[in-house]
Order: sequence, then structure tokens, then C-alpha cells
Amino acid sequence: MEAEAAKFIGAGIAALGMGLVALALGNIFSNFLSGALRNPSAADGQFGRLVFGFAVTEALGIFSLLIALLLLFAV
Repeated sequence: MEAEAAKFIGAGIAALGMGLVALALGNIFSNFLSGALRNPSAADGQFGRLVFGFAVTEALGIFSLLIALLLLFAV
């Protein structure tokens, strides 16, 4: 296997993290909405955790994109 092909395969695998982040964000927001509809009085108390979960998940997605770009262009 050529090094160039391995580089593209590695970058593609690293970029899968972006798709998984989209699934995770949908899961986070759907679970929050489900819980908020079941217990509206507790929704305000959980909003901070929702924003924190969104930020951490999005940061992991951006990190996986960074790794994919580093594999493509830096090596």
C-alpha cells in the first residue's frame, strides 16, 4: 500500500467523527426535549447541562476534523 493511500484512508476514518457528532447532538437534544415535555418544571434546571453537552460534543467533532485535516495536509 502506498503512503498516499494510507493517508487518505486514515483521514477518512478520522472524518467519521463528524458524522458521529451529528448523531450525538441529535440524541442530546431529543432526550432533552423528551424530558422537558414530560417534566416542564425541571427543564430550566437542565438547560445548563444541555449547553455543556452540546459544547463538549461539538468540540470533539471539531477535534476529529482537525485530525483529518492534519493527516491530509501535514504529513
